[in-house]
Amino acid sequence: MAIGKSKKTFKKKGRKKVVDTLSKKQWFHVRCPNLFKRGTIGRTCVNPTAGGKNSADSLKGRVYEVSLGDLNGEETKSYMMFKLKCEEVQGSNCLTNLFGMRLTRDKLCSLIRKWRTLVETHVNVKTTDGYTIRIFCIGFSQRNKKQIGKTTYIQTSVVKRLRKKIVEILINESRCSLPELMTKVISETIPEKIRKTSCRIYPLTNVAIHKIKVLKAPKVDLGKLMDLYRKKKEEVGETIPRETEETTQDSENKVEVLDEKTDTNQNNQETTQTNENDNDNQEKKDD
Repeated sequence: MAIGKSKKTFKKKGRKKVVDTLSKKQWFHVRCPNLFKRGTIGRTCVNPTAGGKNSADSLKGRVYEVSLGDLNGEETKSYMMFKLKCEEVQGSNCLTNLFGMRLTRDKLCSLIRKWRTLVETHVNVKTTDGYTIRIFCIGFSQRNKKQIGKTTYIQTSVVKRLRKKIVEILINESRCSLPELMTKVISETIPEKIRKTSCRIYPLTNVAIHKIKVLKAPKVDLGKLMDLYRKKKEEVGETIPRETEETTQDSENKVEVLDEKTDTNQNNQETTQTNENDNDNQEKKDD
């Protein structure tokens, strides 16, 4: 026995039970506005209500970043990433609102071209529904088909004119609500308009709005938020009543009446024609 070692026996400590922390969480469905095709993005977890801390309060303010490919179910525009902020909790659903947009890194890198001038600008804009946002736009000088030289650089004075024109277009196009502006960004109507108008100064290519940042948001209006989740009314034609036995009998009776009328009209026409022929024959005999 080693010197200084006690003869006491110690009890072996049992191992701690491994508990899954997610099993105690409360799960909610994350809903997105009707601007997108899919109604739900996924699920999110939160600690259940305990003491004075409510689970709904801890959910409000969370920001989810989802690609447009997942929101609309289309892989063609999966390079667009949209930010959605949770603003209201109803039951087991988190109602989100638009909170920004950006392009992915690989898409932004694919736009860049060597030996060309980069035209980049940004502008602060206030939408009609009270959002103060910052829009970032990017574009590159377009190479002429008959060009022999390697580079296609733009003079700084021309770049300033292009920036001024781009800012003017962005301000005019953003005089609408934030959802309407996002629909323009998704359909890429604003970059197309910039590309067409810039041809008068200098032609640009690979024009894109690569980021929209929300600087200041108004207070949450539950009525306006619920408008984003109401389904649009589809155009429906006039209702046609189903054919029953009574309606079919009525239609058959109407057809019979019409046939009788046509027969009487034909008989009247025949009698008038015969009378006219008799009168003509009598006149000839008198002559």
